[in-house]
Amino acid sequence: MRRKQYRFMWLVGALLLAGCAVATPPSRLSQYVSPVAADESTSPGLPVQRPLRTALVMLADRSAPEAAPGLPEEAQARLAETLSGQVNRGFPIAIERVVNLGELAAGAPPPNWTDVARQQSVDYVLVVVLSSTEQEYPASLFLGWTTHRQPGFRRDNWSLAEAAFLDGRTGRQLLQAEGRAMATLDSPTAPGISQWYPVIYLRPQDPERRIWPPSYEGAPVTLRVVSMEQAAKRLAGNLQRAWVEQRDLELAAMSRP
Repeated sequence: MRRKQYRFMWLVGALLLAGCAVATPPSRLSQYVSPVAADESTSPGLPVQRPLRTALVMLADRSAPEAAPGLPEEAQARLAETLSGQVNRGFPIAIERVVNLGELAAGAPPPNWTDVARQQSVDYVLVVVLSSTEQEYPASLFLGWTTHRQPGFRRDNWSLAEAAFLDGRTGRQLLQAEGRAMATLDSPTAPGISQWYPVIYLRPQDPERRIWPPSYEGAPVTLRVVSMEQAAKRLAGNLQRAWVEQRDLELAAMSRP
C-alpha cells in the first residue's frame, strides 16, 4: 500500500513539474510583435520567392515575475550566430544580418519592424525574444552520486526562445514558433567539492547528462547559457515544422475545388 502511495506522489510531482515547464516563463512575444488579426486569415500566405533575405533580431525580456538575469552580451552574440546557422540550414530563409538589441528599457515602445527591415536592406525580419525564470531552494546533494549526503541548493532555470517571421514591407506576421528548455544547477553549501559540484543537468530532456561549469562563481551564468542554448535549438526545429505545416495547409486549401 505504501509503495502505491509513493508511486502516486511521484506521478503527481512529475505532472506538476511538467505543468511548470509548459507555463514558465510566460510568453513575451506579443509585447514586441502584433498578433495576426482575424481579417488577415485570407491574406497571402508564406512567400514563394527565393531566397527570403532576412535579418535576425534578438531581444532579451526580463519583465516576467522571477525573471533571471539576462545572458552576457558575448553569450547572446554566440547564440544569435548559432541560431542563424541552424535556420539557414533548414529553411528557404536566408539570414543576411544579425542584430542584437539586448534588453529594451522599461516602457520603451517596440521597434518599428518595417524600419528595421529597410535599415538592414532585407525583405523579412525574424524577431526572436529570449526570456527565462529561475528559482533556488535547499536540496540534499550526494557525494559520489550515491552516499555521503551534503546540504546544498538547487537552482532551476526555465528558458524560452520565441520567434515571429515578419514581412519587412508590411510588418505582418507570417509565422510563429517557440522553444522551451529547463536545466538545473546543484551547488553544495560548502564550496570545494570540485570533483562533483557544482553540476548542471538538462532536465527533463536529458537528465543523465552532466555539465560542469568552468568556475564555482560563474556557475549560474553557465546554467542560463546552457538552458537558453537548448531552448534556441528547439526553436529552430519547431520553426521549421511550423513552416512545413503552414505550407501544407496552404497547398491543401489551393487544391480544394
